[in-house]
Amino acid sequence: MASPATASADVLHQQGLASKQALDMEAACERFAAAAALGHAGAQVELARMQLHGIGCEVDAGAAIGWLERAEPASPIASYLLALVASGDSALPRDARMDARLLAAANAGLAPALLASAVHFGRKPQPEAQAACMRLLGAAAQRGHAIAALLLERRLELGEGCERDARAAEALRRQLAQSGIERLPDTPFDAPGAQDDPAPLEPCASRIVPPAMELRATRPRIATCERLLSADECRLLIAHARLHLRPSRTVHPLTGAPLSMPLRTSSGATFDPLLEDIAIRLVQARMAVAAGLPLVNAEHLTVLRYAPGEEYRPHRDALPPASIQADHPQAGNRIRTLCAYLNPVAAGGETEFPAPGVRIIPRAGCAVAFDNLGPDGFADPDSLHAGLPVERGEKWLATLWLRERRYRDF
Repeated sequence: MASPATASADVLHQQGLASKQALDMEAACERFAAAAALGHAGAQVELARMQLHGIGCEVDAGAAIGWLERAEPASPIASYLLALVASGDSALPRDARMDARLLAAANAGLAPALLASAVHFGRKPQPEAQAACMRLLGAAAQRGHAIAALLLERRLELGEGCERDARAAEALRRQLAQSGIERLPDTPFDAPGAQDDPAPLEPCASRIVPPAMELRATRPRIATCERLLSADECRLLIAHARLHLRPSRTVHPLTGAPLSMPLRTSSGATFDPLLEDIAIRLVQARMAVAAGLPLVNAEHLTVLRYAPGEEYRPHRDALPPASIQADHPQAGNRIRTLCAYLNPVAAGGETEFPAPGVRIIPRAGCAVAFDNLGPDGFADPDSLHAGLPVERGEKWLATLWLRERRYRDF
């Protein structure tokens, strides 16, 4: 028989869920807090989520971590969320404890943890790591995770990390099509080699080593990286972005107001922190490490799709003062940009820097990083660049804009 305190906590938790369903977030937060104080693990997790994102309360990552740590012995979801926070290497360190928590969540059958673990092993070229990737993708897909099913379908169809199985791939395609989910564009399979993670079956997604960058110009500084992202990571970003694509916009040079202009004719999706899973966070962490800046300095990731004829005419990424003032002014300006190409482009779609005479050909998994500010801290005129028109096929591009100082809460 439940104790009075346990019964009261259960009632408060249910009231909190009802308030959340009714979008009364302040009331939900208050009721989850009351139940959390009585030791209800589910309420502790719900309260922590709200504190992480400032829903119904002020953002308080430290308090959220405290509640998740209290809930962790009874809740694999708490372990998963603590690992997600640690992926930013700020409020919690991105270290072996993160790996242990991700493993615990995967062993408990949480689909997002299974997917992240699969993507981790998919970066490694060894056959046993590729086999682990396939098993984990299959486990996540069986639990109804559509993104995992999409990644698994591509691997089965193309024989990546497994024997080609066209029949199983077709069965997955039919299941996904019933939910209106189309197959992903082709992205060549070429495991990066995991220079940061040589042990085939070691669960160490936290170990991200700065990759080798080839310097292409010094003013502005432009550097490229071959095979930064794996095929699974590219497909992961495309699959998430496809659900939220909208016509791309730019900003007014004086007011900072968003505008739809012929300057930019792509479509794009900006990843909402509420919807990010740890697999997406770890891809962004890899991109930030390649750019040489902390992930907490990064704006929210944007993925762009360019259809034939679409382009981004010459522009600079540095923000006008009004845009900075309206969006995290304490973070400063965009000091650096990293763009990762997510698929091969049949023709066109290069990134061109006219001043230094540099042109980057898009190749899946490769990335370019460049500075937007000059030595004086102001926008560098030579950072002018363009996404040239796509001539054939389509172009998918992930862009991470990094500010001078901290932008994210964790």
